[in-house]
Formats: sequence, structure tokens, C-alpha cells
Amino acid sequence: MKHRCKPHTAFPLRPLVACLIAGLGLQAHAGDSTALGTVVVTGSRTATDSYELPYSIDAVSGDDITRGQLGVNASESLVSVPGLVVQNRQNYAQDLQISVRGFGARSAFGVRGVKLLMDGIPATNPDGQGQVATFNLDMAERIEVLRGPFATIYGNHAGGVIQLFTRDPAEQPQVNGRFIGGSFGTWKAGIGAEGTSNGIGYLLDLSRFQTDGFRDHSKASRNQQFAKLVVHPDDVSKLTIEASGLRQHGTEDPKAVKLETYKADPHAVEDAALTYDTRKNIDHQQAGGTYERRFGANKLEVTAYAGQRSVMQMLSIPKFKQNIVTNPGSSGGVVDFDRDFAGVGARWIQNVELGDDLLTVTGGVDYDWSQDDRRGYENFIGSTLGVVGNLRRDEVDTLTSIDPYIQASYEMGAWTFTGGLRHSRVRFEVDDKYLANGDDSGSRTYNRTTPALGVLYRVTDAFHVYASASTGFETPTFGEVSYKDGGGLNLGLKAAKSKQYEVGAKARLAAKTRLNVALFQIETEDEVVVKTASEGRTFYQNAGSTLRQGIEIALDSQLTDSLSARGSFTHMRAIYDEAFVSNGTTVPEGKRIPGIPATTVYGELAYKHAPSGVTTALEGIYRSRVQVHDLNTDKPAPGYALFNLRVTAEQKSGDWTLGQMLRVDNLGDRKHIGSVVVGDAFKNYYEPGPGIAWYAGVNAKYDF
Repeated sequence: MKHRCKPHTAFPLRPLVACLIAGLGLQAHAGDSTALGTVVVTGSRTATDSYELPYSIDAVSGDDITRGQLGVNASESLVSVPGLVVQNRQNYAQDLQISVRGFGARSAFGVRGVKLLMDGIPATNPDGQGQVATFNLDMAERIEVLRGPFATIYGNHAGGVIQLFTRDPAEQPQVNGRFIGGSFGTWKAGIGAEGTSNGIGYLLDLSRFQTDGFRDHSKASRNQQFAKLVVHPDDVSKLTIEASGLRQHGTEDPKAVKLETYKADPHAVEDAALTYDTRKNIDHQQAGGTYERRFGANKLEVTAYAGQRSVMQMLSIPKFKQNIVTNPGSSGGVVDFDRDFAGVGARWIQNVELGDDLLTVTGGVDYDWSQDDRRGYENFIGSTLGVVGNLRRDEVDTLTSIDPYIQASYEMGAWTFTGGLRHSRVRFEVDDKYLANGDDSGSRTYNRTTPALGVLYRVTDAFHVYASASTGFETPTFGEVSYKDGGGLNLGLKAAKSKQYEVGAKARLAAKTRLNVALFQIETEDEVVVKTASEGRTFYQNAGSTLRQGIEIALDSQLTDSLSARGSFTHMRAIYDEAFVSNGTTVPEGKRIPGIPATTVYGELAYKHAPSGVTTALEGIYRSRVQVHDLNTDKPAPGYALFNLRVTAEQKSGDWTLGQMLRVDNLGDRKHIGSVVVGDAFKNYYEPGPGIAWYAGVNAKYDF
């Protein structure tokens, strides 16, 4: 018995939203459309005012990414985006936990279900597993977050799309330096240079981050490098080449804890993390380039990239579970792989004027490839734990995906009609080299065509309404098919299939206020869910159907010349819409999907004193409780409200620009759970968030 036939109980906020949208129509003023400036985004693959697009997309500016922030975690700047939950695990061995409208909430490590790109180059593997740590926030011009039906035109795992765009080099040569330090032995330093010489723009940056961590056994250090060259061979073309590197060695993994451990000491870790010295090493390098050439009103774009990633991770899987006699299929307790990856993409953008109307058609193809030389070892030698022992796994894992697509947008008077179609083919191949426990070689190919349709109507210049719908799909990731109970591969996992619907309104109110409202519904079949998780290893299965319904509201207002406010509100009902069996236990329909808060609220009030260059801002964050298990019987992570304060200042003196910042997080020293690990077999669900913390920094720039 499914819930979709009960619209009034399934979405009780509809009457409220209907009144709100009606109110927007009465209050919008047509003459004030540019007071806050135009937010230009490329979610449609062409630069477009976000106000003119029939779907939800937000852009976070470079100032908001760097001003008063550490510049270490994307969670710092993305917290204000509605529909997006970015959980800082306080664990640099596992990266951030990011979900968009519930996609990606179950990820045990890294980011899945959300497409990540930096300057058009994927930071997501063809299987959908991504690492946001590769984003260089110091160089960001903006971050775009695309949500809803049109995210699916980016292919596999595009439950949402997060794109970081780095800034182009300045015309005037300059050098800069920065330093931030604060609580938990945290500091970050960076230097950079940029400019344009003989028509070639260059941008170079080096940084180092180090922390002792809020929790025990959570030290981390990170070195990042970034270089970018921009060349204009002629008046109609542009070539951009960039390279980046990340080195993160000796990163301690504090892992999640039991509720009793958290209550006794939020800093503490479970014994297994110390016994096995859980830790991770990461090396990541990549380079890529994009060539753009205009042909009148039309444009050709070609992108190519290649890179290498190496990871060694020590898990805390108990010694007895790796017994070669009783559990010959065990892959051990050490993950070790070297990955080579590459890809190419090309697209043509055609603009056709049809009288007073405009038709824009984009056609292209993306090809992505990665290959892992993957090994697994026992995490012990004799009685010594937390060391690399005997080989238990040796295989070559190859992923390929090829995705042709076409998109079109037709502007006809007050109407804009938008459509997209993409066909994705993702192939998994495993060549098993460790044959002592049998041959686990195998392959699986997933194919899916995903259409999207949208329409926007301009009621007035200052009030637009829209609707959109699409289908999408998510293959399992290699991490999800790599293990199954009893050993071996889990290539029987199906791809999840979704249907997404969205209606919304975008309004420019009075002179200096923007307000966006969106309602959405997502129906998913064969959702990949956690079967069980234990000591750093997670096993997955397909569930039945799920249902997610929600509302997002975003407000941005310049109250006076000095005072501004912005806020976002998300409420989502995310449930299993059909019963399924997991580990021999039936999960009834109607249970909440774990890892997804029902309500998320962000608010900010900022004051800028122009004569002194000082800006102060107070931030407020609220998240409701989060379920940690499919049955919803274990204690959910409690809801919490946090308040943060930031103060920034800037002065100019001749060729120098100087800046200072002070930031205080969790002003009330609120004890809280920052994120959760879904479905842990030993009930180690909870990852504590930090108490009050302060950071102070300085930066300087010199223009030649």
C-alpha cells in the first residue's frame, strides 16, 4: 500500500504554500528587477540569469566563500543553500557528507548521488562517487547548486549538481598571502600570484592546512596546489588550462561513536579507532583544459582531463572477521588503490532567432573512464594491530561511461520552454587477480535514457512561475558493489530509478528583495540502501520505493545601504513508500529515510560600515533530528540550533590591500551531533560536532 494516493496527508504544507505564492503575485513590483544585480549561472550549460530558468539553482559568490571563512570545507559556504544539507563530519578521513533533496544522505564516505564539477571537469567518478575535498575554495569565483528535475540531464548520480568555478587571472600582476589560526590547533596558510603577461593570464596558489581536530584521534593536514593559464589565441576563442594537486597523509579517522560515548565525552572515540590506528593517506593530481570558440552567435566547447588518485586506508575490522579459513571471502581491513582517470567532453551551442523569439539548442557527448588497481590487506601481523598484513584482495576495476545529450530552450514572449534528453551507459568491469578464494571477476552494464521538461511563465517582469519534471537514475558505486556479506562482489545491485517533479515561483519584491519558492516530489524505485555497516565497511541492498516531498524557500534582501539579510528554509518528508526486508527484518512502509533532517533553516543578518571597511554578520542554523536506522527505533541524532559570528575588515593603502577576519562558531557552546553514519551494526551512528570555536586571520595583496 503506497502513500501517493493520499495527497492531503502526504503534503500538509500545500495550503500554506498556495497562500504564499498567491501573496507573491500581489506583492511583486515590475520596476525593481535589477536592484540586487543579476545572478548569472550556467546550469543550463549557457550563461543565463537564474531568474529566467524553470528550476531551482543558486549561486554562492566568491566573497561568500572566502569572506570570514576558513576556506577548508565547502560546508562553510553551502550551508545557506535551500534543499542542501552539508554535514561536516569533523573527520577529514571521510570528507563531507552532502545531500541534495535527500540524494546522497546515506553515503558512508565522500559524496555520492550528487554530481561534482570544477570548471567543467568532473570531481565525481563515472560510478557517482565524488570527493569535494579536491575543490580549491581559495580560488573560487562562485559555486552553483542545481537541484530538482534538470539535475538529471547531467547523467548518472545527478540527484543534484554542485559546480565550482575558479576565477580568471587578474589583468594587473599581483601577489598575495594569507594566514588563519584558531581552536583545536587549526591553522591554514597560503600564498599566490596572478596576472596577465603578453596576453597569457596566469594564476598560481599554494596552501597548507593543519588541525589537531575537535575530537580525539582526528589530526589532519592537507597540502593543495593550483595553477591556471588563460590564453586568447584570437578574438573569438579562449583556451583554459589548469592543474591541481592534493596531498593528505596521516589523516586520523575518529569514526562514529555510540550514544553513551558521546554523552560521556563528545571528544572521545571508540576503542577500535585507537586499537587499529584508523587512518588514511590521499594523493590526488589532475590536469585539464577547455577550448571555446565562437562562430557568430554559436559556440563550440571541448574539455579534456586526466589524473591520478592513490588512497591507503586502515579500517578497524576485527581480526577474527578476516580469518582466512572461516571467512575466505574477506577483503581484509586495509584498503589500498591507485586510480588513473581521464575523460573528454564536447558540445555545440546553437542560437536561432525565430522572429522575435529565440531557440537555443545544445548538443554534446561526455566520455569518462577510470581504472583502479585495488588491493586489500589484513590489518594485522600476528598480534600487532593497525599494520599492513597479508594480501587478501588484488583486482583491476574499470569504469567507463559515455553520455550523449541534447538540450533546447525556446523563448516565446512571456513563455520559456526547456527540455533535455540524455542517454547514459555505465559499465563496471572487475578483473580478479587474487584467486585463492575463487574468481570474482565480472561485469555489469547499466543503461538509462533520462528526459527532462520545464516551462516558465513571466506573470510580470518581477514575478515568474514555473514547473518541471524528469526521470533520473543512480547506479551503485564501485564501493557499494565491492562487498557483500560472506565475501565477493555485489554486482546484483540494481540502479535506482527516480521521477522528479517541481513547481515554483521566483519574485523580485520591492526594490531590493528576491524570494524563491519551490515545491518538489521525488519517487524512487530500487533505492540503494544500507543493509548493514560495521567497523568501517558497509554492505548495501536495493529497497522498494521511496517518496520525498518538500518545500524550499530562499530570501535575499538589502534592507538598507548597510544592512542585509538572507535566509533559507527547507522542509522535507522522506519515507520508505513500500515495505522491504533488510537483514531478515521487515522495514515497514512509512518509516523515515535515515540521514535526512525533516527541517533545515539558515538565517543571516549582516552590517557593513563602508567608511571603515568593517562587516559583521550573525548566522543562525537549525537542523531537526535525524534518524540513524531504517527501522527508526534507535535514538535519532537530536535537532540543534547554532549561532555563529564573523567580523571582517579591509583597508587599501597605495598598492596594498589588507584584510582581517575573526570568526566564532557555536557561540552558545551547544553540544550537538554534527552528522551520522547510517545503519551501523554496533550502533556507532553518531559523529559529534564541535563546541565553541574561534578563528582569526590576516591577508595581504600587492598590485604591481
